Amino acid sequence: MHAAVLSTADRPPVYAEHAEPVAGTRDEMVVEVLAAALHHLTRAKAAGAHYSSTAALPLIPGVDAVVRGPDGELRYAVLDDTAYGTFAERTVIDVRRSVVLPRDSDPVRIAAAMNPAMSSWVALRRRIDFATGRRVLVLGATGNAGRMAVQIAHHFGAGQVIACGRDAGRLAALTAVGAGETITFDKAGLAADVDVVLDYVWGEPAAEAMMAMLTHRADRGRPLTWVSIGSVAGPAAPVPSVALRSAQLRIVGSGIGSVSARDILAELPALAAAVNDGTIDVQARPVPLAEVSRAWTAGSGDRVVFVP
Repeated sequence: MHAAVLSTADRPPVYAEHAEPVAGTRDEMVVEVLAAALHHLTRAKAAGAHYSSTAALPLIPGVDAVVRGPDGELRYAVLDDTAYGTFAERTVIDVRRSVVLPRDSDPVRIAAAMNPAMSSWVALRRRIDFATGRRVLVLGATGNAGRMAVQIAHHFGAGQVIACGRDAGRLAALTAVGAGETITFDKAGLAADVDVVLDYVWGEPAAEAMMAMLTHRADRGRPLTWVSIGSVAGPAAPVPSVALRSAQLRIVGSGIGSVSARDILAELPALAAAVNDGTIDVQARPVPLAEVSRAWTAGSGDRVVFVP
């Protein structure tokens, strides 16, 4: 079969012949890959830079995909850390880490949306007690995951969704998908009275936004839950102790480990349905897997989805 093979962390994978995958246990199944998206998580795990990475090079990248099993069922599958990823014509999945999809599902659409949408969906469903009417700030809203977080917070009944980012032009487009207000990072104080922050940024920008918000908060005794989901601006944020002492601020993380695999899987059918029925708007660009080397580093506003 053909697959994308990554041999060194400092170079893109190459499209090449590779040995066929083999199921090793009764819970494993060899499946045909229909669509597999290129995520930040995929690149980080492939480079060994993500905290959940364990597989050694060489490997086939890809952490999830829409697949078809020998039974003909369409599934969305999430892979554990393994040398046999989803950027291939076929791979091995653990059936327990997959969910059956409706037969009319669009594989490219599902593959593009599930990983980035899962981050905010699981955070609001499993990491915090989120109630209808709560006000939400999405920090880093112009990325794929942030754009979906705006929609998902709106879908779950947020009373107000504020989108925060650096690019005013891309921010403006988010009003069409549920953002009631948009602000740039230097205006974070205008979002002082939200109830929940979904943070894809972390690093110094998040710490600065946090202090600006707490400084301008009308009632510091009102709970503010800050959910760290991503860290595109840096792995560490210099949060001063006064931020924790002077306000009712709760900082939590949401990701692999803080949410169990069982809880994540339990949310996937409802998320897939929301993607499939158009509740969540998806920006996807199908790319032949043979072009993986070029697409690996190419910038795009749409989510790249490899189609073998």
